[in-house]
Amino acid sequence: MSGLLTGKRGLVMGVANERSIAWGIAKAMSGAGAELAFTYQGDAFGKRLEPLAQSLGSDFMVDVDVTDDASLDTAFEQLGSRWDSIDFVVHAIAYSDKSELTGRFLDTSRANFKNSLDISAYSFIEVARRAHPFMKDNGGTLLTLTYGGSNRVTPNYNVMGVAKAALESATRYLANDLGPEGIRVNAISPGPMKTLAGAAIGGARKTYKHTEQNTPMRSNATLEAVGGTAVYLASDAGACTTGEIIRVDGGFHILGMPQQEHL
Repeated sequence: MSGLLTGKRGLVMGVANERSIAWGIAKAMSGAGAELAFTYQGDAFGKRLEPLAQSLGSDFMVDVDVTDDASLDTAFEQLGSRWDSIDFVVHAIAYSDKSELTGRFLDTSRANFKNSLDISAYSFIEVARRAHPFMKDNGGTLLTLTYGGSNRVTPNYNVMGVAKAALESATRYLANDLGPEGIRVNAISPGPMKTLAGAAIGGARKTYKHTEQNTPMRSNATLEAVGGTAVYLASDAGACTTGEIIRVDGGFHILGMPQQEHL
C-alpha cells in the first residue's frame, strides 16, 4: 500500500499505546505516505504518545478533552495554525466505567449511560463539525471505530453496545450530510482485539479465544489488517465508499452458531 496516501495529511485521535487500534492505523497510514497529527488527553497519555508519534516523524500533538467544547475548539484552532487543510480524521475514542462492563446491561447507571454515549458517539459528531471545514476544497474522509456488539448482544459489553449502535447511526447520517462536500464517513468494525480498551470488558479473554476459534478465518483481526482497511478508505481508492460499517473480524459476523468442533 506504499504511496496510497502520499501528499495527504490527517489527524489521528485516540492512540493510548502501541497496542491501540488507532496506533495500528497510524502506522499503516504513515507507511502509505501520510503526514500525521495526533491528539491525546492529559499528560500521562501525552508521555506515552510522544515517542510513538516521533517514530513516525510527527511532532504535532494536541491535548484535547472531547467532552469539553472549548478544548475541542482550541485543538482545531491549533490544527489550523499548522495546516490549512486536512484529508482525513481517525476517531478512535470510546469510554465507559469499567465497573459497568460486567454483569447485566439492566444495571447501567444513568450517569454512565450519558457519559458513555457522550464520549463514544456524540464526540464523533463534534469532531466532524470542526473537521469538515478543513476538507471543503478537496473532500476528505472521517473514520471511526465500532464493534459487533452494536447489533448483536455480547456478554458484558452492555452500554458500549448501545453507544456503538448510536455511533454507527451517526456515521450514516454524517455521510449523508457531508457527501455533497466530497467527504466520506465510514466506520471500521474489528473483532475483539487485545487493547487497553478491550481489556476493560468483563470476560475479554474468553471472548477473544471464542472468536479466534470460530471465525471462518480462525483468526482475530490484527492491527495491520485494520490499518490497511483504514488506508484504503482514506485513499482515492475509497472515493465511492461512504456510510459503511466495514467489518474486519475474520468473518465472525456471518456466523449463526459456533463451528461444529466447538459446540
